[in-house]
Amino acid sequence: MTPKFIVFEGIDGAGKTTQIKLLKENLSRLGVNCYITAEPTDMPSGKIIREALSGRLPVSCAEMADMFVRDRVIHNKDAEKGIDSHLDCGVTVISDRYYYSSLAYQGAELGYERVAALNLDNPDIRTPDICVFLDLTPDKSLERIGKRADTPTEIYENYDYLEKTRRMFFDVFERLRERGENIAIIDASGTPEEIAEMIFDRVSPLFK
Repeated sequence: MTPKFIVFEGIDGAGKTTQIKLLKENLSRLGVNCYITAEPTDMPSGKIIREALSGRLPVSCAEMADMFVRDRVIHNKDAEKGIDSHLDCGVTVISDRYYYSSLAYQGAELGYERVAALNLDNPDIRTPDICVFLDLTPDKSLERIGKRADTPTEIYENYDYLEKTRRMFFDVFERLRERGENIAIIDASGTPEEIAEMIFDRVSPLFK
């Protein structure tokens, strides 16, 4: 069975962590071996980004976009943890965030074309087989974020920015669909089980 590269996206609080876990469980029943990863990575390049996202390391939006590209290339090419290495071993990769977040978050400030050139024209950055976007309103997002007692707030977690980013995601998807990308937009307001079923319906045909 040919391995696939699957990406989950969504504004904060959309439930990516839960749904990635459920998709891995559902795919295992098809005999699909999955590796779960995330951006920023847990490698040094990603840890610097996490410092910036927390507000502890002041950087400009342009610097942030460049930092993500460096981390993303390492995410693809690292010999041990890289996306390419797992796919080459026959393992399906599921990533929590990818270049869609850069196009939405940094693209909202710098312009789509500038961020797209850094990512989409980079030969070391792979195009996913499918992007699953968990769609949630900013109100619901903030409600869920507020229930995370043990998770620090990031610089992007406020209503205006979440609303702007959600709109930007839809603009990004419209552009990328024109390039032939496979985008699945899933209503993330239901129960975890309902959402997981909708996701599986969109992802499972990739393995037939």
